[in-house]
Amino acid sequence: MQMNDSQRIEAPRQKVWEALNDADVLKASIPGCEELIKHSDTELEAKVKLKVGPVKATFGGKVTLNDLDPPNGYTIEGEGSGGVAGFARGGAKVRLEEDGPDATILHYDVDAKVGGKLAQLGARLIDSTAKRLAGEFFTAFAEQVAPTAPAEAAAETAEADAPDQKKGWLGGLFGGKKTEASTEEPVT
Repeated sequence: MQMNDSQRIEAPRQKVWEALNDADVLKASIPGCEELIKHSDTELEAKVKLKVGPVKATFGGKVTLNDLDPPNGYTIEGEGSGGVAGFARGGAKVRLEEDGPDATILHYDVDAKVGGKLAQLGARLIDSTAKRLAGEFFTAFAEQVAPTAPAEAAAETAEADAPDQKKGWLGGLFGGKKTEASTEEPVT
C-alpha cells in the first residue's frame, strides 16, 4: 500500500519538528495508542489497539527514525505485530515545508505492507482504514501543536447560534440568510 498527502498545520516549522519528536505529543495523536516509549532520539516502541474491519488487535512494534534533517524532516521505518491478526511493516518519508512564518505544510509518503488476517481483508478496506487513521492522527496532532484558541472557538459558536440564521439543511440551502415570502399573486 502506498499513500501520500500533506497537511497544513498552523504552527512554525520548528515547533512542528519538536512535536514530531515528542513522545507525549505522538502518543496523544496516534489513534488507539496505549503506550509509546522513547528509547533514544531515533528509537521508539509502541503498543496500539486497532480495529480494521472485523479484525481487532493490539499491535506491538518498534519504530526507527532515519535520515534526520532537523527541522526539515526524516524517514520513519517500523514493524508491528498483532499476533494472529497479522503484521504491518513499512516506512514513511516526512518533509516539513514553511508556509509563512506561522504555518507549516507536513508532506508524507508512506509505503507499507500487511500480512496475516489483515492481508485477507482486501486492499480497499486496508487503504480506507489507513486514510481514516492518517486523518485522525493529523487532526489530533494539529490540535496538540496548535490548539484552537478559546476566543476563536467561542466566536464560532456564537456565530453558529445567531438567532437570525436558519439552522440545518434548510439554512444551508439559503446560505443561512433570512428569506422573505413572495407577495406576488400566482399567475393563472
